[in-house]
Amino acid sequence: MAADVEARPQNAPERILDAACDLIAADGIDEVRIARVAQRAGASTALVHHYFSTREELLEQALIHSFEQAGDERFQRPPDSKETATEALARGIAESLPFPGPQEREWVLWVELWLRAVREPALRGVAARLYGRYRDWLAGLIRAGIESGEFSADADPKALADLAMALLDGAGVRALISDPAMDVDAARRLVAERLGAELGLESKSLL
Repeated sequence: MAADVEARPQNAPERILDAACDLIAADGIDEVRIARVAQRAGASTALVHHYFSTREELLEQALIHSFEQAGDERFQRPPDSKETATEALARGIAESLPFPGPQEREWVLWVELWLRAVREPALRGVAARLYGRYRDWLAGLIRAGIESGEFSADADPKALADLAMALLDGAGVRALISDPAMDVDAARRLVAERLGAELGLESKSLL
């Protein structure tokens, strides 16, 4: 047994979780099977079961892994000293919408988490924690603009972060499902227009 454990790659759990996330994004969470995850990760089903005792545990941990990883990359990134607060907020808006590529994949996983959190109370805390980090990040971007004098001094960072999240979630879902009246560029313009009006900015400065 000891030799068997030592033979397992140190990054095996992360590889397995990444493989599960890829399959969830491609096929939907209900279609994911342990055998397919193992095949994609280049592992045996026994190795997958060593780290995750059930399929449900694997899928839940995969969603948590995806969002915590994305959150760490985005929310803990140090400020760019060459970037104005307006530019930072414009980037934040763009990074929060389902543009093709990694962001679209992240959105598909996010929608899967929403659906599971409705049915599974254990996941509601995960979703709430992620939303809390997201809100703090957006509020921080807005607060920085108020302090630098770029945004209206009357702006309330937390209230505007809530408004931004509502706009991004609503318009983002429509873009994700290919609503012909709201593609991802239209979603970006809508958010820029509404937030710009609240912050005393022209919408084009947030595009």
